[in-house]
Amino acid sequence: MNKPATIDFATAIPTPARPAHNQALLEMVPGEARDSLLAIHDVLRRELPQGRLAIYEAGGGSCSFLPVDVLGRSHVTVVDIDEDQVRNNTYADDAILGDVQTFRFGAETFDVVICYNVIEHLPDVEAALLNFRDALKPGGMILIGAPNPRSLSGVVTKFSPHWFHVWFYRNIRGIKNAGLPGEPPFPTFFHPLVTLSKLETFATAHGLDMIYRREVESPRYPEMRQRKPLFAALVDAGAALMNALLPRGTDVRRGDYHVILRKR
Repeated sequence: MNKPATIDFATAIPTPARPAHNQALLEMVPGEARDSLLAIHDVLRRELPQGRLAIYEAGGGSCSFLPVDVLGRSHVTVVDIDEDQVRNNTYADDAILGDVQTFRFGAETFDVVICYNVIEHLPDVEAALLNFRDALKPGGMILIGAPNPRSLSGVVTKFSPHWFHVWFYRNIRGIKNAGLPGEPPFPTFFHPLVTLSKLETFATAHGLDMIYRREVESPRYPEMRQRKPLFAALVDAGAALMNALLPRGTDVRRGDYHVILRKR
């Protein structure tokens, strides 16, 4: 087991400062991504064992994607390579400065692994996924949220420079501190396993069954429609034109996906 630096939240953050709500869901603009996350919450409530839970969050920012009632009965361990991201986390019981691609816990330690908006940033997704699988108890689940590399937003993200991503976050999304230390957007690699079909094939071959799968419109679209309606209209028109030229049923606006993998 690796032993990198650990931040003790008992001293680093006063207990009253820890939020009692699910900030990620509250801040998500209504749309397909939010609806899918609510469906995931129902799956977790239904499938998780009763009693105290052990949760591993691979890459931990400032908010949780877990249902409030599940978070309330969980011991949450966060591992992140960015010290600022670790310090921004206000709900973890243990916060570890480390690399999810190489950090290993004891076998069968956790009930759930959360990996949300993380695998697209990893050069070695295979190593990370195998570490997650090994750390899960039998029947444990991995929740993955990631961008679709073959969508319009995925292609733009993959082939545009990082400065453009920072500009988009600041000027279109309105996040003024974007790109500062510990703040997204982070460099994106798009390892081949981020592609949903390849991820499913890999999971099946390594003892993981996909029990939930949904491709959703990127939450960036409803955000843009609220903040920059003219810009959003132009993007929507371009996406509609691309959809008309591509095979029937294709929607390049489906820029994200959610999956749950269960360990056999």
